[in-house]
Amino acid sequence: MVLPQCLTTFVVLFSFSVLLTNNGVQALHKVYPHLQSVSAVSVSQADRTGFHFQPPKNWINAPMYYKGIYHLFYQYNPKGSVWGNIVWAHSVSKDLINWKSLEHALYPSKPFDKFGCWSGSATVIPGKGPVILYTGVIDGNNTEVQCYAVPEDKSDKYLQKWVKPDKFNPFVVADEAVNASAFRDPTTAWWGKDGHWRILVGGKRKETGMAFLYRSKDFLKWVRAKHPIHAKDKTGMWECPDFYPVSIKGKNGMDTYEEGNHVKYVLKNSLDVTRFEYYTVGTYYPHKDKYVPDNTSVDGWAGLRYDYGNFYASKSFFDPSKSRRILWGWANESDTAQDDVRKGWAGIQAIPRTVWLDPAGKQLLQWPVEELNNLRVKEVSMKEKKIEKGDHIEVKGITAAQADVEVTFSFSRLDKAETYDPKWVNAQDLCAQKGSKLQGGVGPFGLLTLASEKLEEFTPVFFRIFKAKNKHVVLLCSDARSSSLKSNLYKPSFAGFVDVDLATKKLSLRTLIDHSVVESFAEKGKTNILSRVYPTLAVKNQAHLFLFNNGTEPITVESLQAWSMKSAHIK
Repeated sequence: MVLPQCLTTFVVLFSFSVLLTNNGVQALHKVYPHLQSVSAVSVSQADRTGFHFQPPKNWINAPMYYKGIYHLFYQYNPKGSVWGNIVWAHSVSKDLINWKSLEHALYPSKPFDKFGCWSGSATVIPGKGPVILYTGVIDGNNTEVQCYAVPEDKSDKYLQKWVKPDKFNPFVVADEAVNASAFRDPTTAWWGKDGHWRILVGGKRKETGMAFLYRSKDFLKWVRAKHPIHAKDKTGMWECPDFYPVSIKGKNGMDTYEEGNHVKYVLKNSLDVTRFEYYTVGTYYPHKDKYVPDNTSVDGWAGLRYDYGNFYASKSFFDPSKSRRILWGWANESDTAQDDVRKGWAGIQAIPRTVWLDPAGKQLLQWPVEELNNLRVKEVSMKEKKIEKGDHIEVKGITAAQADVEVTFSFSRLDKAETYDPKWVNAQDLCAQKGSKLQGGVGPFGLLTLASEKLEEFTPVFFRIFKAKNKHVVLLCSDARSSSLKSNLYKPSFAGFVDVDLATKKLSLRTLIDHSVVESFAEKGKTNILSRVYPTLAVKNQAHLFLFNNGTEPITVESLQAWSMKSAHIK
């Protein structure tokens, strides 16, 4: 059976667990009973984003295309700005940038979700319409079951009301082989050539993370496959799994039912223990219901990431209107829960990104959706500008606190590159060790974003190049350690390595600056970092943007284009 293009899939909703702090990152759903229902008396505007999605106030932490409308379902606390009292809020858009809120789609109301409507996804069934699959919690022991909801009126393109049928709900209950308290986040379903629907549900056995696979002929009665579709030891709980095909050639996205030699598959997991995600590219064998990663990246904590910064619980979907796969991620907080209450809000969505397979077939590329460009105004440009060691050159003429910057750097030689130590396997540790202020050979060079005039505060986004035995190693850093004079923030030195051929002696960088967000894409989206920062001096019209070079090798700004960004309409 060949399914039509109207089989659109998507929803990004995020799983909930109660954890302590990991790697300095506040746990996604750490519970603050005394704060979760504290209403915002007033809402601080100083650090609120202009073009990243966030509701008017309180805590957020998914999307779907249906009848010409994009739907964003997201975890939301209507009573406070820390996690708790969670409902599925619902906003709609025609362009993925400007949004209008509707009434909440789901909230605890049945015995099978009495203790929470947690994360999930959605599938549009041909001839029947969309179905939301989500995790419900049935008791105080965090017993998790998989539930479904359907629109009250599927002809309503805004899908304003949803119902949870009692029949077949919950549609999946953990059996004796499954840990019911580590069993959540059903994926978008896909249709196989054997006439079965399939979904994945995240889980674990001891410290082995895994994605359980379930099959159904009618989308109501589901049976667990004997083996998980994939598992990996020493990775812990797999939250928010995502599984989808990508074309071997070209940028066009594919719906989830695509099979054949023209596609690879991507399996992404959000790691409950570490609070970051990793993905692999590999092959799916439908007749065995097994996924096997290619031997081109690590299958584990040190694997490829969509983003090396504040980015978690992501989900992709196929957009049939433009034949593209779009990725959404949640940018978790670096501020404290007490400060979230004071400012009246917490959490944002990253800019939606188009995703496709790199021509080399080893990793994904990501780029902000093209609709974001419609917010650009006040362009300034620069060409062939040399930056010597110690130079700080201001980019003037734009609103530096709300901007989009694209720059290509070039350099004439690499012989001054620092020697790379093979022990430097962790990019984040290397960035912390070297930083933007420590002089190097080729680099550090890049941007000083959200900078105060005298550089008491700044968030540098920069490259540093090292010479290894048979190649050069390129490091991208987004270092928040100097981002704010506030002392109680989580201010990490996020970093990732960039797999790039330096034969052209050029490196490109795009950075979106949005008050409390610095979201960067290196080499057309090979390595990406989103940082949450809270400056106290470099706010609004007191924010500045500089180019800098702290390496002995002169760097040339071959080209720079920068724009002030209009605010999106988020009602």
